[in-house]
Amino acid sequence: MPKLAAFPKGFIKQLVSGQMSIYEWIKLADELNVDGLEFYNDFADLKDPSNWPKIKTAVEETGMVIPMMCASPDFTIPDQSLRKKEVDKEIQAIKMSAALGAKYCRVLSGQRRKEITREEGMGYVVDSINACLPVAKDLGVILIIENHYKDDFWTEPEFAQMMDVFVDLVSRIDSPYFGVNFDPSNAIAAGEEPLELLEKVKHKVLTMHASDRYLANGTIEDLRKAEGGSAGYVSFFKHGVIGKGLNDYDAIFKTLKGVGFDSWISIEDGVDGMEQMHQSADFLREKIKKYWPNYQPR
Repeated sequence: MPKLAAFPKGFIKQLVSGQMSIYEWIKLADELNVDGLEFYNDFADLKDPSNWPKIKTAVEETGMVIPMMCASPDFTIPDQSLRKKEVDKEIQAIKMSAALGAKYCRVLSGQRRKEITREEGMGYVVDSINACLPVAKDLGVILIIENHYKDDFWTEPEFAQMMDVFVDLVSRIDSPYFGVNFDPSNAIAAGEEPLELLEKVKHKVLTMHASDRYLANGTIEDLRKAEGGSAGYVSFFKHGVIGKGLNDYDAIFKTLKGVGFDSWISIEDGVDGMEQMHQSADFLREKIKKYWPNYQPR
């Protein structure tokens, strides 16, 4: 049976800088009536491993759990020693996930650097993920690669942003401790059809980021021209209330139900405040109940 989690998209910079405490986020999220909280491994309060048991307890005391860890390794760095540091950071995120009780830890490909070829980048990424998998297996954590757009702190878009590269990459890693975190909005950012991508990877989807996007102005082509070289997301490609953007959640959930999906759906919303996230949570609960009638919210 699917369960609903929440990710603090609207507070990520405050939580990373330490301006906002993770305990403040837990308190806010408790009011959403979701089943779990997805964390980001660079939150300031997570830097000290001695905090992990207290944070895990604080979440579980609300009746929620921590099912997913969001991490953003950059595996396309040409320098081998620097790439090894990214592998080490991902391994630390896997250990953090296990300590917090999270079954899933995100992995990415890295930035789409102009100085590397597709095949060079593919080799870097596959080797790096394979270097992380033994630790994931030992700790019972599953790595989930997202069809990603661009990390908040990156200057270039995702190496495996486009469907053909993403599907190729996923096909090259064969492990029960590796699968896909599907984000329909990121396919839109790539100028592609989310349902087409989902059809290609549906049997490997283990978790989902539920989000909705819209173009405040301009076109996807304008997005392509504007995105390179600046940190974070382009201003006119916006997160909005889930169900009011460009995604067809009936078609998405119907496809996932058809392949027996029964895992975590994490809300990636709230950039304009908690009211949006409450609306998104309400929408998703209703949709989950439609396709999985036995779903019982917390």
